[in-house]
Amino acid sequence: MSAIMPTYGRTDIEFVRGEGVFLYADDGTPFLDFGSGIAVNALGHAHPRLVEALASQAQRLWHTSNLYRIPNQEKLAQQLVDLSFADLVFFNNSGAEAVECSVKVARKFHHHHGSERYRIITFEGAFHGRSLAMISAGKQPKHLEGFGPEVDGFDQVPFGDRDATRAAIGDLTAGILIEPIQGEGGINVVPDGFLEFLRELCDEMGLLLILDEVQSGMGRTGKLFAYQWTDIEPDIMALAKGLGGGFPAGACLATKDAAAGMIAGSHGSTFGGNPLAMAVGSAVLDVMSEDGFLERVQLSANRLSQGLAMLKDRFPEVIDDIKGRGLMVGLKCVCPNTELISAALEENLLTAIAGDNVVRLLPPLISEEADIVDALGRLERACAAVRDGARAAEARQSS
Repeated sequence: MSAIMPTYGRTDIEFVRGEGVFLYADDGTPFLDFGSGIAVNALGHAHPRLVEALASQAQRLWHTSNLYRIPNQEKLAQQLVDLSFADLVFFNNSGAEAVECSVKVARKFHHHHGSERYRIITFEGAFHGRSLAMISAGKQPKHLEGFGPEVDGFDQVPFGDRDATRAAIGDLTAGILIEPIQGEGGINVVPDGFLEFLRELCDEMGLLLILDEVQSGMGRTGKLFAYQWTDIEPDIMALAKGLGGGFPAGACLATKDAAAGMIAGSHGSTFGGNPLAMAVGSAVLDVMSEDGFLERVQLSANRLSQGLAMLKDRFPEVIDDIKGRGLMVGLKCVCPNTELISAALEENLLTAIAGDNVVRLLPPLISEEADIVDALGRLERACAAVRDGARAAEARQSS
């Protein structure tokens, strides 16, 4: 019996080593990792630049606390500012912390300006983390069950509904929180023009626009941040997952105006922005900022999209629709999504589950065409196995 609290339905595989796009089980079996630790291992496994950054920093200094200056933290913050809309950054350890900090920044902004606005509009299908406040923001019953009353302050509306969003704004509304692409909810892309609508609405009503780019950020869509496919900029943005390339790291980015209330003592994190995480995060951004990196991500995404479209046509009994952007892709299934995930696992292809009966494909951003072709071949065999299994079951029932 394991001493680990049984909060995960774990697959009985033990990985002992990773290299590039592959994970290796304890018996030496290689698995093509198209789940990337749920979009975390953006540069694959054991990337030499990240290994060198972590090892070099580990030999010098692990932790000092935020009572003192941390040069690596200042460096990574400046990199993020230079590459985004933001003026200021707060570092933490996870996506939930980054989003929760973002909500605190929005509330503190209004308090700083003499208002008691505190409510945040969120959207059906959202996932913003597992803290008490963030499960209240997401309002998914499966996450709320058994954890007592919801944390007050979140008003949810249908995803992409302009009229409902406007109608939800009240005297105490402080901001609007949205994922440009819902990950856990089923790889749901924000409708065309909706982010622009939200930006205009926030400007009109004196609200702050908060983007949760924990999963869609850090190159996942072929831009460094998903909002960069539009002409708008948020006031606040949460990052994590790919930011540390596998090392725990999160960040809340904000404009100087939005962060006006975040003064000394207003927020903190013991481990947030520690030298180890900052060294790795800076190396991640160095790699992603190199000429041609994001263009290669877009090429890989196009190749994957083309191949998946062919599979959808070949296996209509298995795949109903293909959703997403870049290397953040969802296969909406006709069969239960767990069947396709299991069949892919039999082909040593790792994927991830999502809501709305979706299988997520989140390849490492370093995936080359050969890796994409390899994954498509494994997925084709998995689809065939699911189809053939369903046909055999139907034949047994009719006989």
